[in-house]
Amino acid sequence: MLDYKLLEALMAVIDQGGFERGARYLGLTQSAVSQRIKLLEARLGQPVLVRSPRLAPTPLGRKLLNHAQQVRLLEGDLLGEVPALGSGEQRLRLAINADSLATWWPEAIGRFCEEHPVLFDLVVEDQEVALKRMRDGDVAGCICDSPTPVQGARSYPLGSMRYRALASPAFVARHFADGVTPVALRRAPAIVFGPDDRLQHRYLAQHGVEPPFPHHLCPSSEGFVGLALAGLGYGMVPERQAERELSEGRLLEIDAGPHLAEGRLVDLSPGHVIDVPLYWHHWRQGGKVLDALTDHLLRLGDAWLTPLSTA
Repeated sequence: MLDYKLLEALMAVIDQGGFERGARYLGLTQSAVSQRIKLLEARLGQPVLVRSPRLAPTPLGRKLLNHAQQVRLLEGDLLGEVPALGSGEQRLRLAINADSLATWWPEAIGRFCEEHPVLFDLVVEDQEVALKRMRDGDVAGCICDSPTPVQGARSYPLGSMRYRALASPAFVARHFADGVTPVALRRAPAIVFGPDDRLQHRYLAQHGVEPPFPHHLCPSSEGFVGLALAGLGYGMVPERQAERELSEGRLLEIDAGPHLAEGRLVDLSPGHVIDVPLYWHHWRQGGKVLDALTDHLLRLGDAWLTPLSTA
């Protein structure tokens, strides 16, 4: 039988990103956590962690983390049904892309938490790589752009995040005075969320432009828009976020006539959008709260996202 105190140490080290922070989370010394990991590896006869070049679970470690995630969720269900066993907070560790977190996710979760008391541990990850978190056993669910689930999980389509290429009027005047041409796009600085963000590449490919291209890196949705507003570059902004800015009088399309002077951002390519499909993934044996969250997201997803194309 597995010693769940040892698995708890493994989970804490991975969740918290290191032995020292994992020990603080568990209220133990770093030496005690290290000894638990060593004991787990000794009993299994093989390592569960790779220490270098960065801390990560081995294939066996990933299997143990996946198992421990599901056990923790099922235990939460049991505590809710059998109070005599004790009390404990129900937590869900999920990987969410930053643009969802900055737009539709808080509203969706706010409604869910009105009926389900749960605490969320959100890991911000690009939608193209969030699934790796599940594969590593780091999270119980994730939002990503792949419809294919990892072993032991399910996936469901939620809808699409629609993006538009936006920049400040001053930036457009400075870099695109002669229009949005391939030559101008090769010279104008773009804003890219991070090294895994390929949206800008897709936009440039639509205009016949291949990398490399000048760009800022800004791993913050709010900061991303802030850089665009300040005229540092142009970038792909979620349409939902753009519509919110529009309702506040901060965004106008480039063909907005006499109101253009009031806008702080303009659309470089009106009528051209990039849709990124989003899928919800979760463990099959994730417990009632995870199942309830899945039902909630599928029931109300159309209110937040663009329906996926069936073409």
